[in-house]
Amino acid sequence: MVTALLRLVGRRTRIVLAVMLALPLSAAVALTGQGAEAAALPAGFQQKTVFSGLTQPTNVEFSPDGRVFVAEKNGRIKVFDSLTDTTATLYADLRPKVHSYWDRGMLGLALHPDFPADPRVYTAYAYNGEIGGAYPKWPSANGTDDQCPSPPGGTGDGCVVSGRVSILTPSAQPGGLADERVLIEDWCQQFPSHSVGTVAFGPDGMLYAGGGDGASFGYTDYGQDSQTASDVTPDNPCGDPPSKIGTALAPPTAEGGALRSQDLRTRADPTTLDGGIIRVNPDSGEAAPGNPTTTGDDNAKRIVAYGLRNPFRFTFRPGTGEIWAGDVGYKAWEEINRIPSPTAKLTNLGWPCYEGSARQAGYDGANLTLCENLYAAGSSAVTAPYYRYGHNAKVVAGESCATGSSSITGVAFHATGAYPAAYRGALFFTDYNRKCVWAMRPGTNGLPSTSAISTFATNTGGLIDLQAGPGGDIFGVDLAGGRIIRFVYNGVNNPPVAAIKSDRTYGALPLTVNFDGTGSSDADGEALTYAWDLDGDGQYDDSTAAKPSFTYTTRSTVTVRLRVGDPRGGTDTVDTAVTAGSSPPTATITSPAAGTKWAVGDEIHFTGTGTDPEDGALPGDALDWKLIMHHCPSNCHEHQITGQSGDGGDFTAPDHDYPSWLELRLTVTDADGLTDTASLRLDPKTVDITLNTAPAGFPVTALDRTAAAPLKSTVIVGSSISIGASTATQWVAVEPYEFASWSDGGTAAHNITAPEVPTTYTATYRRKTNLALGRPVTASSVWGPGREAALAVDGKLNTRWSSKYSSPQWLRVDLGTTRRVGRFILRWEAAYGKNYQIQVSPNGTTWTTVITRKNGDGKVDTQGFTPRDARYVRMYGTTRGTKWGYSPWEFEIYDK
Repeated sequence: MVTALLRLVGRRTRIVLAVMLALPLSAAVALTGQGAEAAALPAGFQQKTVFSGLTQPTNVEFSPDGRVFVAEKNGRIKVFDSLTDTTATLYADLRPKVHSYWDRGMLGLALHPDFPADPRVYTAYAYNGEIGGAYPKWPSANGTDDQCPSPPGGTGDGCVVSGRVSILTPSAQPGGLADERVLIEDWCQQFPSHSVGTVAFGPDGMLYAGGGDGASFGYTDYGQDSQTASDVTPDNPCGDPPSKIGTALAPPTAEGGALRSQDLRTRADPTTLDGGIIRVNPDSGEAAPGNPTTTGDDNAKRIVAYGLRNPFRFTFRPGTGEIWAGDVGYKAWEEINRIPSPTAKLTNLGWPCYEGSARQAGYDGANLTLCENLYAAGSSAVTAPYYRYGHNAKVVAGESCATGSSSITGVAFHATGAYPAAYRGALFFTDYNRKCVWAMRPGTNGLPSTSAISTFATNTGGLIDLQAGPGGDIFGVDLAGGRIIRFVYNGVNNPPVAAIKSDRTYGALPLTVNFDGTGSSDADGEALTYAWDLDGDGQYDDSTAAKPSFTYTTRSTVTVRLRVGDPRGGTDTVDTAVTAGSSPPTATITSPAAGTKWAVGDEIHFTGTGTDPEDGALPGDALDWKLIMHHCPSNCHEHQITGQSGDGGDFTAPDHDYPSWLELRLTVTDADGLTDTASLRLDPKTVDITLNTAPAGFPVTALDRTAAAPLKSTVIVGSSISIGASTATQWVAVEPYEFASWSDGGTAAHNITAPEVPTTYTATYRRKTNLALGRPVTASSVWGPGREAALAVDGKLNTRWSSKYSSPQWLRVDLGTTRRVGRFILRWEAAYGKNYQIQVSPNGTTWTTVITRKNGDGKVDTQGFTPRDARYVRMYGTTRGTKWGYSPWEFEIYDK
């Protein structure tokens, strides 16, 4: 493993692709100051950048003393003295302990309610080690971008880590970084998504934290064999029931993968915190007083809500103890869940058995006991989402926000402040992939109303958190853009939006640049004033013209700024860089060749160069590589992949659903900061797989799709695909069938590795075993010779039992031993039973009625009932359908 990771040649660095699905963590966004922000907002609102230049920020928290704390994904926490401070100090640096890989990293931050008098800061992060293990378990390329070598591979066997909630306190050493005390360590995570997320204080002073299921985002994951040849990560590495570490799980008993979210329902084994929200004492980490569970192990007592896929962000409705949680969906639905009182009862939100308000097709098709039991308990066993939106649907009709892949990544309430009264009590929520923010305004009962949702902001950048901050304003954390933004309300005046154009941004000395500010705009149509800082000294005193010019005579990079104003005092600023005395470099990708295609697991070597007119050949550290996954379910969007510097390297192609493709992006930077970018599109090798059944037409499941066979899917070669055949009784006319085998030898639900050529996988079904066939049988009466009771269980449809012409009459089958029974079939001749009962008995004397049939029509009768153990089964007829007796061709008994 180490050799595979550190196989370096010159400046070459091995890179393992990190593809983000449910929560993509960095898409390329080019911003040039506030004026380049093209977010559309309601009248009077403006989006402002508060802090910029951050490295993948994940959280922002506001102290009463004016300080602002910002967490970064890599494990650092920075502090700004105020909202106007431009230089942060480093409060904590946990990078060696944090596994900042894919969706993993430092994702939660909270200040103690009595802060700063109580100076404790709380954080939640993915720990680069197993539960109780040493760190770092997995290597880092540069101390910041952590890796998952291949093998085991992020989407292969998975790099197993855990989750932590920790307390940070100011260092006892002057100028030192904060000290850490681990409060809780749990959340076994095999795959690189659905990690720990929010940590927050409730109005009751207790500490709440959420974590995802840690399962695969690519297929139906119940803890099965990952289908890779690697022995680096054992099967079932989290030791999920019912098997131990090293043993792959299989339906129907499997409780691993996403089923960890339902672990609280199986109290016989240790409880995990995955897929739940916990409520704990902030001093000890123990279950908080008043929690709904008082029995079981420590984790069971901590949980107040479970059955969540990835409750990445949650908040509390002001003035109440209600939890409002955004749960990142799979392939169909995003959810907002309301937990009215976390201490009143345990709340089960249903994942993975349910997504949205319906059964999740992939997990339903896997025939898992944990889900089947939940389905049998009825809809009252789970709490439906308060609000949901489909991935292919608009949140608000006619809006410009994209549809397709979606990820709800922020929820926050506006309580009081400068916003118009209509927003007071509104729930704001955001979707990273759609790059929009919506406001769900309150209804007459004070709760956010699902019929009062409006599009609040579009084109917001990659927001992964919303917070109510000073003045009641809503703040957003833009991980992709490396900034914190603020939505401010300016009353009746819509402030202007500044914009700069220039005829050049670089060139030889002397360099004359013509600037144009007339692209600036004002929604109120008012005349604008212009103030320019053309020499980069920070003073807007160089020109008041709309289109000034300036000549630069020394080699330098100058930040040019424009401030525009309207007659009512509204202002906006924008800046751009001019590099005088220099020209940009040229980036060239020399390998792989254009048109190269990949399959999952392929190792692809890449190389490139950077040359500059002034500097010549650029060194390896001037070359920055990014690997981008373009996912195109209906709207294409980018998932950024872990990148490195150097003149080349290797990457192992990841598993991902289709349609999607990879982009290899090289950016080179010269000594003056000028850049050039080259890009290479790498499409995957794809193949069609078809699921069929024999007999034809029975339901089959591929990933999250269930349909009658044949079911065709286009997938990426080498990807791991979960397939399933129904284990429920299937019918051809009135003949019952049961699953027998797949053509590849797999169990009813299992994973396949997508082959290189189109392949059909066939699930074969066999005629179910009739438990009554040929068994001893007795009857209350026989009409005459040739109508004996045994003829009703001989398997022939031209022989029958007939009773005498009276009621009641009965036909009793002795199964020979106690058997599990759950279904009957009566194939009637013209003389049929209109009203009858199906009864079971352990001894032939004590009978229990399991079916009461009324108003029969003389056709084939079949009905299932709750399976039970019995040796004897009988039909007890109470009303004849004709003047003759009771006369079935066959009386059949089945297990289900």
